[in-house]
Amino acid sequence: MLSDREAISLQMQITLDEATEPWGVKVERVEVKDVRLPIQLQRAMAAEAEAAREARAKVIVAEGEQKASRALKEAAEVIAESPSALQLRYLQTLNSISAEKNSTIIFPFPIDLLSSFFHQPAAPKV
Repeated sequence: MLSDREAISLQMQITLDEATEPWGVKVERVEVKDVRLPIQLQRAMAAEAEAAREARAKVIVAEGEQKASRALKEAAEVIAESPSALQLRYLQTLNSISAEKNSTIIFPFPIDLLSSFFHQPAAPKV
């Protein structure tokens, strides 16, 4: 209703003009200046607008996550092609961790290097 004021005005003008024509009255213009909606309708319209804004925000967030996941996939492909890139990233991460004032730093260690310690033959029992 709020967005169709001109169409409503035109329809009212035509209807009024037809009704007043037998009396010799010509309605030249009808203008809707103010529309007062019931409070419940105002609340419903506000809730609908809020829901539409939230839906758009969720779409924007989802698109951002999709772009980020594509970038991560591309980065993983680059790192997979070059083991030195992985080592460089590891060193960059250690550098950024050391810049913080943490008292504990955990160094990740490849499991395959530790597996040789776990699979040693048992010492003979005496």
